[in-house]
Amino acid sequence: MSRDSLGWGNVSTTLAPAEEEHAAGPVARHGWSGLARNADAERVRTELLAQDRMGVVITGDRGVGKTLVGRTALAGFGPEVYTIQLRSTGPGSATPYGCLAFTLARLPQSSLGSPTAILHGITSLIRDDAAGRQCVILLDNAGALDELSTGVLLNLLQTRTARLIATAQRTTDLPPDFYWLITSGQLAEVRLANLTELETLEVLQSALGHRVSTALASQLHQLVGGSPTLLQAVVSEQIERGNLVLSGSVWTLVDEVVLDGRTALEDIVRARYARETPEAREVIDVLSCARTLPLSRLARMYSPGIIADMEEAGQIVVDRTDRHLVTLGDRYLGDIVRNWLSVERRLELRDKVPGHQEQELDELTVEDLLAYAAWTHDCHAQLAPAHALAAASAAVKLFDPKFALKCAGSLSPSDPEWAEGQLQKSAAYLQLGLPLQAMSALDDVSERQVNDLEAETFAEFIAAKADCMAWLEDRSGKVPELLRQARVRLQDLSLDEPAASPAALSRAALRLDLCEFNYFSFIGDFEPMMARLTAAATTDVPGADPVHRLRSAIILMEALSMTGRELDAKKLMRELGGQLGEWSNVPRIRENFAWRSYNVLLLSGLWRQAIDMLKDASGRAGHGLHSGSAATDLAVGLAYVYAGRGYMALDPLLAAIAQLEVRASLQSLRQAYAATAFAYAQTGNSVQATIYLDRARSADGPARFAVSSSTEFCMDMASRWLGDPEAKDRLVRSAEAHFRKGRYTLAGICMLGATVNGTVKDYLYMEEIAGLRQGPLAELSRTVAVGSRKKDAAIMLQAAEQAAALELDAVQARCAALAFDFAKGAGLTASANTAYSMLESLSESVPALPIMPRNKGPLLTERERQIATLAGNGVSNKDIALEVGISVRTVEGHLYQVFTKLGVSSRSDLLGLI
Repeated sequence: MSRDSLGWGNVSTTLAPAEEEHAAGPVARHGWSGLARNADAERVRTELLAQDRMGVVITGDRGVGKTLVGRTALAGFGPEVYTIQLRSTGPGSATPYGCLAFTLARLPQSSLGSPTAILHGITSLIRDDAAGRQCVILLDNAGALDELSTGVLLNLLQTRTARLIATAQRTTDLPPDFYWLITSGQLAEVRLANLTELETLEVLQSALGHRVSTALASQLHQLVGGSPTLLQAVVSEQIERGNLVLSGSVWTLVDEVVLDGRTALEDIVRARYARETPEAREVIDVLSCARTLPLSRLARMYSPGIIADMEEAGQIVVDRTDRHLVTLGDRYLGDIVRNWLSVERRLELRDKVPGHQEQELDELTVEDLLAYAAWTHDCHAQLAPAHALAAASAAVKLFDPKFALKCAGSLSPSDPEWAEGQLQKSAAYLQLGLPLQAMSALDDVSERQVNDLEAETFAEFIAAKADCMAWLEDRSGKVPELLRQARVRLQDLSLDEPAASPAALSRAALRLDLCEFNYFSFIGDFEPMMARLTAAATTDVPGADPVHRLRSAIILMEALSMTGRELDAKKLMRELGGQLGEWSNVPRIRENFAWRSYNVLLLSGLWRQAIDMLKDASGRAGHGLHSGSAATDLAVGLAYVYAGRGYMALDPLLAAIAQLEVRASLQSLRQAYAATAFAYAQTGNSVQATIYLDRARSADGPARFAVSSSTEFCMDMASRWLGDPEAKDRLVRSAEAHFRKGRYTLAGICMLGATVNGTVKDYLYMEEIAGLRQGPLAELSRTVAVGSRKKDAAIMLQAAEQAAALELDAVQARCAALAFDFAKGAGLTASANTAYSMLESLSESVPALPIMPRNKGPLLTERERQIATLAGNGVSNKDIALEVGISVRTVEGHLYQVFTKLGVSSRSDLLGLI
């Protein structure tokens, strides 16, 4: 069977973005496949031309580009090689000479009398057509070759009439005679693997012609399983739909990927679907609609044999959890097949699945109920109100806000579930970054309906209202009064024993406590709650609710890191990390822990560990919201900026901006602008730094304290780097404000940024703050303050080593620059040389120093550095002159200048300084 539809170049969709983007655009047609498989095509050509080799078999999974590699290999031979392209018929076909039908039609009647006559006739015909040239045959889908075609091709190979390039998924799929040729080494095998995630990113960047975020590449890679054929088809479809757009200079998705098969991707799926048995097709239909099913339920519908065969072929995947959930091996297959099915067919399949009867729905797990709800919506049918509420709640827990809104939206005010449905709708809107809509959903619930809620649901409703109000400037200050009134109501309920049990009232009160902790954390006011928060997080309180204790401890962990107790925060983080496995069933507990741990590690100066923590935090994208990747990109970029590695921060930050500019967010965009301005400033690009600084200033609005404080810090640091004389005063004022609120960690970080050119008063204040903190970053701040105040080169070199241990490049460069100045001023040549060597080693990672040495003494010219390097490695003056192309006397003059600038007296002293 032909695999033409699998060629990247055969996709008719143009990949050029809209005209207004003025983008260079992606490469066209076969360029995509070439980007992915050029090296593999060269391997095929090399193996084909090897001595005593009859040909090559290209193997690999469906869609990896076997045919395209074969065609690319053929194209590389040029006109001096005669090429033939053959296609075998479909699997199980008994058509004689199926792949040779066109050649057979050209034979004279005299050559058609017997198989032997046909064999000789085809051999002669090909020799005549080749006209003395070497002949190479490309055979597609060799695993479906009929017996007579196999005999003819073997004769062509054994008589050296032609060499063969064949494609098959596995060598065991080949006819036995071909398989024997492989085992004997006469046919070589070139196995094609799917693209790795890194290769997917490289292909996308080369083909699309612009920056592609690692998050986007990762999402597309997972969707297509690393298949270059499918990758190009999916990208084509998403561009055609307007879902994949060029935002600034970065390709990004406007919304989650939805495949409807309107482009060439449908041809690929139809070709695969047509090859399946009727029973296998129905399994695909069911899993397309269900998305996932427990193996036990699927096994009640279909025989173990069909399930085992499909798993072995990679058509379905059974996970290794206790429930053994079954999904389609390729997600895109389900998305497209689902669109083919009529509403009637979807309903028929839904009702066929065990557990989907009305009386059985209450027994479904959260995941199963969510799948059932999605299936029902696909059928344009209504869920019962109780099931709609349960599905909305499940979707919120699994971070699928859009589907949660669909489910909650089916409820009406007359339904008893209405108030709780609005609660889920509000949570979904907040996940989408829409606090006004979230607040509006709660305001739609009448006071009577709120009063009718049970104690725990009432507490959840108040907590949701407080979450929304915190984002709204005109209502944020009213949260404490809201919580006070809610506690009064719980007190009133406690007087009415039949209406509310003591246990339920206790859980409701704890929910309000947790809401208050979250609110104080949101606004950055930690001192008023520290005593109560610590008590709530204490592990040895008898009868304490373990989930409440865990959630409180996670908030406490971040509060400790903000208030100068960094080591205590890290200790608590390690303890909690060891307990998370016991609470995997608590919704989003791992993601919440990961994001707060990221802040703990970042504020402690441990930026690499902070980035590693994002592996768990990235799970927040959940089932339906891909925009979690923007938060991850932003966090990675921010960590690099805090480390002083602006050159590494720009890619993830620009990718985050591209995503955030096309989707709503809760002030993450302003933080991204500020961090990007700081990154550009660190790289010395003042023009771009100024542009993004202006964007950050114009993107004002409410934000979580952790975000707003980071944003202001990045803006002030970018301004200071750009020479703004008022930036230092702003940083000092921020430090003083943090100090008054007990946020000693943030105060210390601000003073570290403010004191690049500080006063004695500044350094004393910085020392005072460092004395109230814990950990290596606090010790570094103290050492910098003492060394700067005393103008002591040795202490500043010690600070530079401390910064190097934390891999804080910009801080290390600052300390080295000051150490150099102090050493030169004190006549300490050795210390000056050490500081200079350190500055040289940082020249690439910190191209724009946070502070320039006042004494330019040892900065060598490019020619002096070149000659000093050669001399330090033992090269004679004569050989240096020959290599550089100057006279020996000129070499001696340059070395004199080098020795004078560096304060050394011999060539051996140059080692380690250049």
